[in-house]
Amino acid sequence: MTVDQIRSDFQSALAAAGSLDELQKIRDRFAGRKGGVITAFMKAVGAAPPDERRALGAQANALKTEFEAAWTMRMEAVSATAAPPGAVDVTLPARRPLVGRRHPLTIVRERVEDIFLGMGYEVVDGPELEDDWHNFEALNIPPEHPARDMQDTLYLAHPVPSAGGGRPATLLRTHTSGMQIRYMESYAPPVRIIAPGRVYRRDNFDATHTPMFAQVEGLVVDEGITLGDLKGTLNAFARRFFDADVRTRFRPSFFPYTEPSAELDVECIVCHGKGCPLCKQSGWIEVLGCGMVHPAVFEAVHYDAEKYSGFAFGVGIERLALLLYGIDDIRMFYENDLRFLDQVPL
Repeated sequence: MTVDQIRSDFQSALAAAGSLDELQKIRDRFAGRKGGVITAFMKAVGAAPPDERRALGAQANALKTEFEAAWTMRMEAVSATAAPPGAVDVTLPARRPLVGRRHPLTIVRERVEDIFLGMGYEVVDGPELEDDWHNFEALNIPPEHPARDMQDTLYLAHPVPSAGGGRPATLLRTHTSGMQIRYMESYAPPVRIIAPGRVYRRDNFDATHTPMFAQVEGLVVDEGITLGDLKGTLNAFARRFFDADVRTRFRPSFFPYTEPSAELDVECIVCHGKGCPLCKQSGWIEVLGCGMVHPAVFEAVHYDAEKYSGFAFGVGIERLALLLYGIDDIRMFYENDLRFLDQVPL
């Protein structure tokens, strides 16, 4: 490479350099002790013929002096405009801030509430510390009833006055059905409510159980309410929540506070009825329990069972979320893993 080519290269490189790092790379490229272009040229002077050595040496020294002067001038110009050490480089792309998202269980609960609000239901809330009357006895579950064993209740060692007054709160509610009793104690028919909230049971924390979970209980009471009204309401809910073409079926079941009682199944959203591991090869997935309100419940709240009839239902928010998002482990909702939570659509 000739002196003119080297001069042209370093002048172009200096003109294009816009940072101290780029200038340091240019210095290493041209004047570095190992591999520098000008350094290599000066070493080559020693191997030139004796009659050319003087002229080449003068050119090499002049080139080195010219490079040092030009590089120093460019370094001073860039340094004058460079940010001080530790300063924020405002030209860098900004870090994307972590934006909070609604929890998937909150999204599902609000989706359920919106569907029933659209049907004319009222959303009610009540105490999580409940008394035995509202949680069991008024719902036709006396002390000796085997359904109490199914609930596996968390009782309080020291009863405290309940928010509703009067009776002591002696347990963590095992369902939100107690709000149905509280509402009927305060209001005469017609009744059309849903009661979402947290409930508690003595369950192990595993892939399908958790000692705290969320429910939505529903209640309708009026003159002339029939099982057909119950089926029509829950079929409409399933179509709104899952899919307009979803298939449903009702199976006979038993609950102390409803008679007759049933469970609602929906066609498996994965295999569409063909059978898969999610639906245990049945083609159907259980969604909720329901039934016509037992006359003993009306008696407890002083409703005339000869005049009024009604239906009730209860659905677990976690169960709906598992089905909606195709999740197979309920613990993922409670472990606060951002990698999981960021995948849930808003």
